[in-house]
Amino acid sequence: MLKNKLSHWLLLGFLIVVAFSCRFFYKLDTPLADWHSWRQADTVSVTREYIKHGYSFWLPHFQDLSNIPSGLDNLEGYRMVEFPVLNYGIAQLILHVPSLDLVVTSRVVSIVFSLISVLALYWIVFGLSQKKMLAFLSSFVLAVLPYSVYYSRTTLPEPAMLAFQLLSVLFCLWWVRAIKQKSGLLPRLLLGLLTIFSFAMALLLKPFVVFIAPVMATIAFWELGFATFTSFDLWIGAAVSVVPLLLWRNWIAHFPAGIPANTWLFNGNGIRLRPAWWRWLFADRFGRLILGYWGLIFLFLGLTVQEGKKRFSLFDLCSLVYFFSMMAYLIVVATGNVQHDYYQIMLTPIIAILVARGVWSLQLLAKHFGHPFIIYGTAIVAIALTSYFSWYEVSGYYNINNPAIVEAGKAVDQLTPPDAKVIAPYGGDTAFLFQTNRTGWPVGGLIDEKIKMGAQYYVTTTEDDEAKKLEQKYPVIAKTSQYVIVQLK
Repeated sequence: MLKNKLSHWLLLGFLIVVAFSCRFFYKLDTPLADWHSWRQADTVSVTREYIKHGYSFWLPHFQDLSNIPSGLDNLEGYRMVEFPVLNYGIAQLILHVPSLDLVVTSRVVSIVFSLISVLALYWIVFGLSQKKMLAFLSSFVLAVLPYSVYYSRTTLPEPAMLAFQLLSVLFCLWWVRAIKQKSGLLPRLLLGLLTIFSFAMALLLKPFVVFIAPVMATIAFWELGFATFTSFDLWIGAAVSVVPLLLWRNWIAHFPAGIPANTWLFNGNGIRLRPAWWRWLFADRFGRLILGYWGLIFLFLGLTVQEGKKRFSLFDLCSLVYFFSMMAYLIVVATGNVQHDYYQIMLTPIIAILVARGVWSLQLLAKHFGHPFIIYGTAIVAIALTSYFSWYEVSGYYNINNPAIVEAGKAVDQLTPPDAKVIAPYGGDTAFLFQTNRTGWPVGGLIDEKIKMGAQYYVTTTEDDEAKKLEQKYPVIAKTSQYVIVQLK
């Protein structure tokens, strides 16, 4: 028994070291101007506004005062999206330790949650299959897949969402088995509360987590049979899990200017199940970006090769239900998934599981079809090519393609009052505005109206016609080859 536990902890220790190293030691302290910095900046600016202004937990604000997100002028800067528990928690940490850097700290918190995801996936797969190496392979893929590595150290809410999602599945598995085994009241109560809390937190961070519910229902029905439908504990747990999300949604409805338009995410451009939808998601995202082309071999094997020898095992069934639940998510949230590649973060655990199942199945192929040297040799080549091509696609995500916005932002932060409102045109992208450490507008035009709404400075890295006119009309307080800062008075 001791030897068995030790082997678990050795595998887990190795996974944590590998996962942490991949995320922590490569460009952790670069400015927040890398891939998808727009959404990252919006998220981190909520934390910064908590730090700077001490807003109430229930009234999260961010940097963008424009009408771009919601269609309504948002001069108060409300940001009513995901539940701000992470933003508020990080803000309190930095207020107590002011030497901490906002962006780096936010990334480290995401890394911590990603490590929790790696551990949770290991115990989920082991709990369902009772195979340590299969659990290890699944978690290892999640730990080292370049797409997963990049997004699990961003400042997005997705890393925390994924951790709570996987924890809810893990605790549900343990909870259902405790009910089946008629364990004591205390363990059942504790596991039930942990399941409810984890699922509720995941929903508050990203309501699309509801698509994981069929996996939890599958586990319950497999273990309890028709008693699932009469289990008071499970029904109460399911109902209570949703209550916090409903309360939060009811609260933020009072601040419509702070709620970004979101109905377009489902099928705003009519792309659902069209040829372009298949091409973008299955060829570009899964084939090229996430699995580096060659990884599709293992994904296919993982879907088709059965783990149970005579009939479907619980692991087989849960893998398929998980996969088709995520396919339903892709179909329902069609435009959002095509528009944003980070929307596929929620699929990384099942991709890791299926790839691991595919690698695991090679021993069956070698056993039944012979020539193990050829099979394993081909597999090693395929794995190497998968890693290389995926990294080739993702490595550019770490780059800062426009360093001028970082330099211009530093200048604004040094030359303007802390409470100044700034116009920082960047096509609506708030990454430039974030660099200024000021609230304001991420788009130009209608300058006189913005001045009436409180705009005091204009900064740009592209000296276009609008910038030239403002230079002639207002004082220029700084001008270099990279940027121009104009005082609007």
